[in-house]
Amino acid sequence: MDLTHLHLLLNHVPTVGTLIALGLFLLSIATKRDHLKEAALVLFLGIALVTIPTYVTGNAAAEKICKMAGPNMPCQDPAVLRQFIEAHEGAAFPAMLMMEFVGAFSWLGLWQYRRSRHVPAWNTALILLLSVATFAAMARAADMGGDIRHPEIREANAVPDGPPLGREIGAFVVGTKWVWPTCETLHFVGLSLLFGVAALVDLRMLGMLKSLPYHAIHRMMPWGILGYGMNAVTGMFFFVGAPQQYTQNALFHYKMILILITGLNVVYFTIFDEPWTLRAGDEASPVAKFVAATALVLVVGVLYCGRMLPFLGNAF
Repeated sequence: MDLTHLHLLLNHVPTVGTLIALGLFLLSIATKRDHLKEAALVLFLGIALVTIPTYVTGNAAAEKICKMAGPNMPCQDPAVLRQFIEAHEGAAFPAMLMMEFVGAFSWLGLWQYRRSRHVPAWNTALILLLSVATFAAMARAADMGGDIRHPEIREANAVPDGPPLGREIGAFVVGTKWVWPTCETLHFVGLSLLFGVAALVDLRMLGMLKSLPYHAIHRMMPWGILGYGMNAVTGMFFFVGAPQQYTQNALFHYKMILILITGLNVVYFTIFDEPWTLRAGDEASPVAKFVAATALVLVVGVLYCGRMLPFLGNAF
């Protein structure tokens, strides 16, 4: 299996998953059942995590299908095929960014629900509006993706025009002297916020800072959410600026896998009841300690893979 296979495996998840999560979210609002709302928020967060590798692997799939155009695909004109691929890419980029915002506010909603047993009305309304807009953007990107391999469903003589948004942003990131170093700075600030909050939570689970109850440390979680958002946005700027440097580097693939697993780890400390029973002086359960220990290892792995990208692999 290569990145093309992975893209084909994942590319329906953001669209179909967003629709399912949106339906569950609407049902929770209509029935006023908070546990359904919590489930919908978890689903939104999970889809936001999966959307990142879905978008990233799309670039590798595009490179492969463009190489196949010509004798192996006589019904496809290579120049026209590339235009449809770039149009799909252009539609996928804003849809991906919108999904990440839905995931960030869903994470915030889960934090608010855990602390006060309800999600504030403003956050509910914002997630609803964002998720509806995101589904529309995802459906549009999926429809344009179908045009790539299925010329029979295209409109007659339909040829998309205009450079895709992602490539315009990528050209701006690479071509403007101050943008890349600024993104690097923000990326490290976001990483510090995310790692700092995660480390405090994990160390409390492992027996340090026992004088503090867990809920007191968890108050810092919005700073971790902010760090995640900064990393996601700046990381995407790096990727669209020089995608070939990442899709051809195995270390980047490992980093993405570690990020996804780490995201699931964070969900455990946000939604499960067990950590929240810890009062000052209490010892965490073996399960909580295991999750905390693996979280620290995963975060260090993400840091290592990110820092070694220019030195290991074959892309930079």
